[in-house]
Amino acid sequence: MTDATAAPHHTAQAWGATHRGAAVDAAGVVTAHHGAVAPLGPLPVRDRATREAVEADTLRHGATLAQGAGARARPEAPDPLRTCFERDRDRILHAEAFRRLAGKTQVFLFPADHQRTRLTHALEVAQVAGAIARAAGLNVALTEAIALAHDCGHGPGGHASEEAFDVYLPEGFDHAVWGADVVAAPLNLCAETLDGIRNHSWSRPAPATPEGAVVSWADRIAYVCHDFEDGVAAGVVGPGDLPEVVRRRCGSTHSAQLGSFIDAVVATIDRHGTVGMDLAHAEALAAFRQCNYERIYLRDESVAQRHDVIALLRALVEWHLEHPEPGRPDRTVRDVVAWVAGMTDSYACSVAVDRLGWRRDRLPVGVREPGL
Repeated sequence: MTDATAAPHHTAQAWGATHRGAAVDAAGVVTAHHGAVAPLGPLPVRDRATREAVEADTLRHGATLAQGAGARARPEAPDPLRTCFERDRDRILHAEAFRRLAGKTQVFLFPADHQRTRLTHALEVAQVAGAIARAAGLNVALTEAIALAHDCGHGPGGHASEEAFDVYLPEGFDHAVWGADVVAAPLNLCAETLDGIRNHSWSRPAPATPEGAVVSWADRIAYVCHDFEDGVAAGVVGPGDLPEVVRRRCGSTHSAQLGSFIDAVVATIDRHGTVGMDLAHAEALAAFRQCNYERIYLRDESVAQRHDVIALLRALVEWHLEHPEPGRPDRTVRDVVAWVAGMTDSYACSVAVDRLGWRRDRLPVGVREPGL
């Protein structure tokens, strides 16, 4: 019989042996792996200034250049290697608010293993937007930064949180504006990045950059396509519910639909110099979105979940207003809304049970099972 502890112990020893790297060459360079690796050519490292110059030579006229951009609320010295927008993208990827998107609703509260979360949605938007920007000669780093952060202002439970928090703020609660002006503010992002986050929703003013406009389209393309795919997998809709105009124009699979809409935006930029979509594809996208609203977002179960989420979040705000934290007696309503809005779905539910004494049968549909 094999010792059950032998393999893990052997694996741990192998990992431990890599602490100092695999080898040190004559020049004192440490390598990670044994064996020769083809040497790199003599091209010097491209620092920030060099790559900014490349942008100016290669990007489309009207694209947002990093050189001369990147105004921040708090001035900072430029990074020696990264452009200002690359720096923004990296800060967003490492931010707590971005990581918390993994625990926030896209469509299905407490999603199954293969359903989207708000985090995977942001990643898919970044892929769609980056594909468009790369092909169209726009600034990919700025596009990806906006896309990754565009939904960081969402509270628990998806768009229901906007209605829940609206009543507490004179200006209301818009996840796009909140994401730029509250959630992303500590990251000290560039004005162009914040503008794209603030104005990615179609109900907002047009973004100030073409990259921001690309993200607006990419957001709608991504969620319309992947929400339907998740709906089919969940049994909420069937393949036959796909609008015929979408099937005819864009195909019946998720990948075909994404490709068709991406190609349409790229072709429109190429032909007309405008970030948009030809009428035929735009009508297909609109029909697709309408289908999702009628059959997924506004179905009885979704409406019930929305009411449950609103009640939960408002109860959390009221409780925290009535029970200020020790040492924080001056906490404002806005402070409390920010605290609750930053919660993940699971944390909001656990606080309602542990602190507010909510019974589990009062929790939103989908999280009432024992042990959750």
